[in-house]
Parts: sequence; C-alpha cells; structure tokens
Amino acid sequence: MTSKIHPTAIVHPKAKISKNVEIGSYSIIGKDVEIGEGTVVGNHVTITGHTSIGQDNKIFHYCSLGESPQDKKYNNEPTILRIANRNTIREFCMFNTGTVQDKRITTIGSDNWIMAYVHVAHDCIIGDNIILANNTSLAGHVAVDDYAILGGLSGVHQNCKVGSHSIIAAGSIVFQDIPPFIMAAGYSAKPNGINVEGLKRREFTAEEIAIIKKGYKVIYRDGNSLQEATKILGTMVNESSLINLYLDFIKNSKRGIAR
Repeated sequence: MTSKIHPTAIVHPKAKISKNVEIGSYSIIGKDVEIGEGTVVGNHVTITGHTSIGQDNKIFHYCSLGESPQDKKYNNEPTILRIANRNTIREFCMFNTGTVQDKRITTIGSDNWIMAYVHVAHDCIIGDNIILANNTSLAGHVAVDDYAILGGLSGVHQNCKVGSHSIIAAGSIVFQDIPPFIMAAGYSAKPNGINVEGLKRREFTAEEIAIIKKGYKVIYRDGNSLQEATKILGTMVNESSLINLYLDFIKNSKRGIAR
C-alpha cells in the first residue's frame, strides 16, 4: 500500500516517507524528515529539522515536531529529534531537537502515551511505556525512565531525572531527581511512598514490592543520611536486583535525589 498524503499537505521532495504513511490536510513535512511505515500524521502538523519518526506512530493535529531548540545558545547547528515506534502524540505537542552543548539529540522511545500540549525540550531522553499527561513540560536535558507517569500540569526542571515506575502527581514541579518506584507530589515534588498500584498493574510480585518498600524505608524513613542509606542498600543487593535500581540512580544523580 502506498502512502496517503492529503493534496493540501506540503511534503518536501527530499523527505523520506515510507509506505502506509498517512499525512493529513495542511501539514508540512521538511526535507530532512524521515517517517516510518504505518505512521499517521494528522492535520496542520509541522515536522521539520533533522527528525526521524519510526513505525506505527499516531500524531494528532497541530503538533510541532523537530523545530529549533528554545535555547539562546543555539546557532542553527544541525541537531536531531528521534522518535521511535508506536507512540501516541496528542494535539498541540511540541518536541524540539537537541543542542551541541549536549549530545545533539532529543530522544523519544516507544509505546509512550503523550497527551495534549506536552512540551519536550532540547536534549531530553524519554524512555518507553511512559505517560505524559496534558500540559506536562520538560525543560532541557531531562531524562524520564521507562514506565514513569507524569500528571497533568507537572513540570520538570532542567537536568533532572525521573526514575522508572515512578509517578508524579498533577501540578507538581520537580527540582531534584525522583528515584525509581516512588510517588512524588508538591512544589517542589517530594516522595510520598511507593507506586504500589502501578507496580501491581505491571505484575510485580508481592515479594518484589516488599523489597522495593524495604529500600524506600532505608532511604526515606529510617533517619539515615544518603551516604548511610547507600551503604545499607549495598548490603541488600543479594536480596534482589531491584535494589540496584536505587543504587545506580543515586550514584548517577546530577541534581541530588528529592528527599
């Protein structure tokens, strides 16, 4: 099956459009854009810059993907936006390319559910199976790990990281890194227990959830300093490899973990 491109869409002749792609009315596709098989682009969408989009994505109306980063240091260098497969990207989302001050690339993984008016700034790294609810805003150089959920109107400060399987409450602002498995809320976002319901939905066993809770208690409930908590967690690694997720996250934190 050949691609289905509305006659009012403007597609640069050098753009690489795979088969079975649909492009809606009045959308604009730039010359350095690649779109993979089965992807559907809605009406009035602009995809520009050095942007590659994988297979079977659904991009709704009025999105802007691959535009220049909102960074005053940007000087028209050729930087990249890469979107993988099977993402749902709802109306009015804006994803920017990277900057030469970082790795030159903004990355969106696969199987993400990205709701309306979400902003993903330059050099962000978004993993897989993530939910970004309406009006979520990610500043530059933010990383969001697999299966994280960010509630509506939440924001993440530049260079912060949100750990896997965590959940950020609606309206929260993240100024420090949020470790894996945690529920966080507030301005600034602070931990408020473990994302138990999310872990159950992802078929974590009762034993696995118990060890995750035990690690959380060491970090947040037993009065340990972060250095003391790290040492104790190190003694727990043999109980479960899940403890390594805590340890690796703390070790690699740039802005310090929220406590």
